Amino acid sequence: MRIYDFIIVGSGSAGSVVANKLSENGRYSVLVLEAGGSDRRFFISMPLGYGKTFYDKSVNWMYRAEPDPGLGGNADYWPRGKVLGGSSSINAMVYVRGAPEDFDEWRDTGNPGWGYADVAPIFRSLEHHDGPATSLGNDGPLHVTDCSRLFHPLANRMIAAAQEAGLSYNPDFNGAAQEGVGPFQLTTKGGRRMSAAKAFLRPAMKRRNVTVLTQAMATRIIFDGKRAIGVQFTRKGKTELAKAGREVILSSGSVNTPQLLELSGIGDANRLQALGVEVLYDNPQVGENLCDHLGINYTYRANIPSLNQILRPWWGKAVAGMEYLLRRTGPLSISMNQGGGFFRTDPSRPRANMQLYFQAFSTLVPKNGERPILTPDPWPGFSLGLSNCRPTSRGSIHIRSNNAHDAPRIIANAFSTEHDVAEMLDAVKFLRKIAATPTMSMLIEEELLPGPDCNSDDELVEDFRKRSGTVYHPVSTCRMGPDPSRSVVDPRLKVHGLSGLRVIDCSIFPNIISGNTNAAAMMVGAKGAQMILEDHP
Repeated sequence: MRIYDFIIVGSGSAGSVVANKLSENGRYSVLVLEAGGSDRRFFISMPLGYGKTFYDKSVNWMYRAEPDPGLGGNADYWPRGKVLGGSSSINAMVYVRGAPEDFDEWRDTGNPGWGYADVAPIFRSLEHHDGPATSLGNDGPLHVTDCSRLFHPLANRMIAAAQEAGLSYNPDFNGAAQEGVGPFQLTTKGGRRMSAAKAFLRPAMKRRNVTVLTQAMATRIIFDGKRAIGVQFTRKGKTELAKAGREVILSSGSVNTPQLLELSGIGDANRLQALGVEVLYDNPQVGENLCDHLGINYTYRANIPSLNQILRPWWGKAVAGMEYLLRRTGPLSISMNQGGGFFRTDPSRPRANMQLYFQAFSTLVPKNGERPILTPDPWPGFSLGLSNCRPTSRGSIHIRSNNAHDAPRIIANAFSTEHDVAEMLDAVKFLRKIAATPTMSMLIEEELLPGPDCNSDDELVEDFRKRSGTVYHPVSTCRMGPDPSRSVVDPRLKVHGLSGLRVIDCSIFPNIISGNTNAAAMMVGAKGAQMILEDHP
């Protein structure tokens, strides 16, 4: 059994950055444990290939939440990355830092050093932007691409229609203001996905002081008293143990990090005792405060060709495939979200509370075994989508047994507050306002979902309860804060009541941010690593 200075559990968006930063100076030995396998797969590298990985159990945990009254009783599907790079290897690649006000809110709730003025330089240090936006950095390892030149014409018309509906044009959602509509920036480089593994972990793996074990599932943190000294994990059917001379770092994400803490005896004492887990530290906040963005699409039949006519027929797939293989361009080289933005459902709100997504194709016809991105509908179609930026509903994630291989119980509690229901009702009405603009209405043959018969407020609410679902941004299950009675980690990401143990991933978010969470997860990884290096000079 070898002793490492640091053990990192999870190689996802945050964990990959932590591994890179801690190993950079060559002084410390670093072990990374990843439950999944290699990210060197064609459908991970090809940006639109995430339609294939969406239901691929070899790279995806494929979780199911509990049946949710707020979603019409549906058991929502929760894909999470189980591969080097974690969910950054299977996500839609949209790069949004979050609104500056989000991080100022983190700071103002008792977390000094987490305001936007503090974290903006960290974002910039990670980024390498190839577009005109001046807000992003251009010397970092993470390539962020302006893909607007590859957009389908329908996407550009949707952006124009949103301006007709009253939104301003915004070419950079990571700039001074987030509100408005325009093209999304994507984590790609040269037509390939730029995951956290590719940007940060792969370079670190070339260093002699870094060891990465795949197919290594952590089952328990090992303690000497209240100090974390190692991790127990299973690999190739065997149980193994690795020891940490300095710290154990949990970067397993908002689902698996609270799961591992509870399996190790850290959580609500009554819950753990009932499941036969010996209690090490009683903290009922572990697994609580779950927050997630919820999204829905309104889908239309168009009277002009959309991407459906390119990606549906075999010959269209062949042309797109050849274009991608030979030139790394075309629809396979970018995300399905070809633009969008942020808006306020009520002008009296101080800032945007909804995010828009524009998709120049439609996927109403299901296909077994995959998300039908690569086989869209046989008619011309497109979708206008949205998700709430700062929902007030809160759920939880907890173990259901003391067996690490049992999936945890995910209770989302979607739309469980009047606030969330009211703002989503206003938001879906705004989608129809965009569809009714001169630019859009002349392209629409009919509204397919929810359809013209869905009109009253009650009908609209019933529809979005039945059809909404996660947009894959769960956070806050190990919330950061100064008060141990209301949080799991302190502002330096150390687990309250214990030593030698930190959490560095999206689960520490004090509150959810406005927009996609991948960028902020990587920032947390960099800031967390910086704190560790400060504590181990």
